[in-house]
Parts: sequence; C-alpha cells; structure tokens
Amino acid sequence: MLKIKEIFKLLILAIIFLIAYYMPVSNMGIHPVFTESLNMLREYAREHVLLCLIPAFFIAGAIANFVSQQSVIRYLGTKTNKILSYSVASVSGTILAVCSCTILPLFAGIYTRGAGIGPATAFLYSGPAINVLAIILTARVLGLQLGIARALGAIVFSIVIGLLMHLIFYKEEKNRISNGNLNTCAGNPSDKPLWKITVYFAVMVGILVFANWGKDESIKIWQFIYGIKWYITGVLLLILSCMLYIWFNKEELVLWTSSTWGFAKQILPLLFAGVLVAGLLLGRPGHEALIPNQWIVKLVGGNTLWANLFASVSGALMYFATLTEVPILQGLIGAGMGKGPALALLLAGPALSIPNMLVIRSVLGTKKTLVYIILVVVMATISGMIYGTTFG
Repeated sequence: MLKIKEIFKLLILAIIFLIAYYMPVSNMGIHPVFTESLNMLREYAREHVLLCLIPAFFIAGAIANFVSQQSVIRYLGTKTNKILSYSVASVSGTILAVCSCTILPLFAGIYTRGAGIGPATAFLYSGPAINVLAIILTARVLGLQLGIARALGAIVFSIVIGLLMHLIFYKEEKNRISNGNLNTCAGNPSDKPLWKITVYFAVMVGILVFANWGKDESIKIWQFIYGIKWYITGVLLLILSCMLYIWFNKEELVLWTSSTWGFAKQILPLLFAGVLVAGLLLGRPGHEALIPNQWIVKLVGGNTLWANLFASVSGALMYFATLTEVPILQGLIGAGMGKGPALALLLAGPALSIPNMLVIRSVLGTKKTLVYIILVVVMATISGMIYGTTFG
C-alpha cells in the first residue's frame, strides 16, 4: 500500500488537478498572456488527464508488473532482430490514437523493462504520429497527397530515428542492459497464461482508445463509433473489473497500483509545468500568447530551408492534442503556409512538445533527449524541403 508520504504527494497532485480543472480563469483579472497559459492548463486537465493519462498510467504500471523482462527484450531488445523490433514499434500508433504526452507512460514502461533505445524511441515517435484517424483526417481535410506523405513519412521517421538512436548510444545502452539498470519491480508474469495477459492488456488499450475517440462528421463509421463509444468503454471497464477480481490476487493489485503511481508522480508534475510554459509562449489554437500568430504565418511561407526549419521547431515546441494539428494546419495553409513547412510541422508536431521533452529527459537523460529532439527536427526539415520541392 502507499505510505503516508506517498499519500500526501497524491493529495497534493489531486488538489493541483482540481484547481486546474475548476479555476475560473476569465474572472481572475490577470494579464491576457497569463490567462492563456492558465486556460491551456485548464483545458489540458479537463480533456486529457482523466481519459488519456490515467488509463495510460495504469497500462504502464501493468507493463512494469505483468510483462516479463524477457518478453520485452525478446521483441524490443537491443539484440532482437531489427526487422521484428522496428516493425512492431513503428506501427504501434495505428491502434493508439494518443497525443505526445499520453504515449510517455507507455514509453517509460517498456524502456525501463529492457527495450532497446532504438525500438523504444521508434515507439515513442510512432505512438502519436501514426494513428489511423489522424492520417485519414489529414487526407480528407488537407488533401490526399499530404495525407499519404504524412503516413509514409511517419513510419520511415520512426524507423530511421530509432536506428540512429541505437547506433549513437549503442555502448551506453549495452552497459545499461548488462549492468541490470532496469525496472525489476515486476510481479511474477509466468504464473498466468499468455492469453490472460493478452486479453488484460487488450481491454485496457481498448478503454484508452474508445474513451478518447474523436468525432468526425465526414466519416460515417467514425461518427457511429463516436455515438456509442461510452457504451463500449463501459462494457470494457466491466470486463476489466471482472478480470481483476477473478484473475489477480491482492498482492498483484497492490504492485500494479504502486507502479502506476510511480509513473504518475514522475510524469504529471512535469507535464503540468510544460503545459503552462507552452501556453505562455504559443497559446491554444486560435488564441494568441507571447508569440503572435502572424509571426509564425509570415515565417513559414514558401519552401525555403528557414521556413521548413522554423515549422519543425515550432511544431516541436507546440502542444497538439490528438487530431488538433489538422485544423491548425488548415488555418495556416489558408493564411499562406507552404506545403513543405506544412508537412514538416505535421511530422514534428504530434511527436514532440515542451511537456513531452521534459518527461523524456527524466527517463532518458539530457543528452539522449537532445539527440532525439534534434533528429526529429532535422528529419522533419529535410522531409519538408523534399516534399515542397517535389509537389510545391
């Protein structure tokens, strides 16, 4: 069970969350720039913490306790067949319609259980970048050409970035694995059949996916699922409750919740701080903060190296909730943004953000995080240049 000190930390986080959720920003009488920062924090608390992050924390806690280290290393380890490990990691986003922050607990879970840095960072990038609805929405709203370029670019990106991270940090990662610097606080996964563990994780991923299913009036099947998503989520929660009661003992449940809390207390404070900074500098879509929107539009016209680099860096710093990058790009393109910079922002934006960077640093350290960020920005810039030159 949680100790008194940990319970106190949990209460503090809960109080901060409730303040962020209910604070009357419009009536606080503060400067508009700070109002925008607080509005972004409130929006984040209301739309992402309960439905996105909490399920993701529980999945990460389950990975830490019920997935054996050997299984993670077998499929995503440094010595795993590269075709297998990168194939698994690079297409993970097709079932995880999550943002750059929600993927973090899952990434931390597999990395600390023994995944190599290459497959782990491929998973980190692909999670928010390659979900099916985002690709479809991009193609319908921004054009088939850009939708295909985004899908292909994201898959290639995840593999190339993962391979480069593996090559750059090969010796360090070899020492990390050989020295046993991994999360070993797991339960005993061998006492349950594989099918039970598979069903258990499938139900939790289903809860995460359907609870966050976005509405899209232009696609009938997505609209239909959106209309019944809470029924599906409720059924899955009921199934999960039955599985927990029948399949797991008290000790296993305590270990699971303790690991879940470990990820939450590490990640949530950094995310809250990062959201405040992102809101202060860039604001929400359609709301201006310290950096005026017209500056961004003027800087990303055409297909110059600078325009693509600026789009990549801007995308990396901004926070995009799932699917919000599409209407943002629609507005920017309408205001004169070039096709190359548009793709660069699409490839850099969903995978990175200021909150995301802070948390990645807490897991990987400063050097590896900087290299990851640079790789994403550089590749997004190059892709934008190539696309803009070919189709601009």
